Amino acid sequence: MTHVTIIAEAGVNHNGSLERAIEMVDVAAGIGVDVVKFQTFNSEALVTHSAPKADYQKETTAATETQLEMLRALELDAGAHRTLIQRCGEKGVRFLSTPFDLGSLDLLVNDLNLSVLKIGSGELTNAPLLHASAKAGRDLILSTGMATLDEVETMLGVVAHGYVAECPPGQSAFSDAYQSEAGQAALKARVTLLHCTSSYPTPDIDVNLSAIETLRAKFGLPVGFSDHSEGTVHSIASVALGASIIEKHYTLDKALPGPDHKASATPNELEELVQGVRRVSAGLGDGCKEPRPAELSNMAIGRKSLVARTPIGAGDVFTAENLTVKRPGTGLAPELYWSLLGTHAARAYAADDLIVQ
Repeated sequence: MTHVTIIAEAGVNHNGSLERAIEMVDVAAGIGVDVVKFQTFNSEALVTHSAPKADYQKETTAATETQLEMLRALELDAGAHRTLIQRCGEKGVRFLSTPFDLGSLDLLVNDLNLSVLKIGSGELTNAPLLHASAKAGRDLILSTGMATLDEVETMLGVVAHGYVAECPPGQSAFSDAYQSEAGQAALKARVTLLHCTSSYPTPDIDVNLSAIETLRAKFGLPVGFSDHSEGTVHSIASVALGASIIEKHYTLDKALPGPDHKASATPNELEELVQGVRRVSAGLGDGCKEPRPAELSNMAIGRKSLVARTPIGAGDVFTAENLTVKRPGTGLAPELYWSLLGTHAARAYAADDLIVQ
């Protein structure tokens, strides 16, 4: 059974409160997730003073507040990160975060020494951040929301160059790195893609789970699913399509103020997701089509054997009139029916006796 990594995306649903962030770690760990993920950013380095908010953010935060003002209230400082990393360790889950600017990347890599980074869909075209993340030698989980296959391929070229190239970065160098044997080997060893639809919440018609296989076939990399839809059904279904990672935003309370709470899973929904993913993952099995241990005892009961329809004397000829097929399956297999027709019984049979010759 392949283990599917479940990431509980706490994101900014702590609303800037370290105490709430710690509680989110505790709750998610108790539910059984593998990873709790946060977001690391410096608001001034992330957005301009005039940057607008997304429509869904306008609906869930103050209309007069700018995106910069909204984000300032959601930052966690370096000390809070250290506390959360320690808490995750104590609770037996892994800490993960998404950097949104080069300063935040430096904090995660050089100060906090994270070995894995999650890059969000909005950073897909942020080549300097992608390149620096790979140059730091970190494993990367890359969301692909809003992207075309060509954009994903371009991004992977930037990442491959960061991993293996010594020449200066540039479009031609990125393409060369992507096509190189060393670049491909580095990508396969260190990168997981996440299919994602960057809409909060995502309508069912736009979830497009089939893109998981499209990404896997195109790039030959592990592919997971970052789920922004309502409920848990699409996360659970993605496991059957081979998703190696499931990422799901969650909140302690959908009614809390803030941009992401409304489109996030509650603890009960997160628990339902974990249980569903684990069941489906176990149910996928090893792909070998052979009797499973749980059904072996039912084979003799459920299958059938050749049986005497009427009394048959020793030396009588087996015919369609004196043979039939009935349970249990402990006698001759019914596939031998035609082989017996026209032959002579080696012994006598009462009606309903299993044929044994």
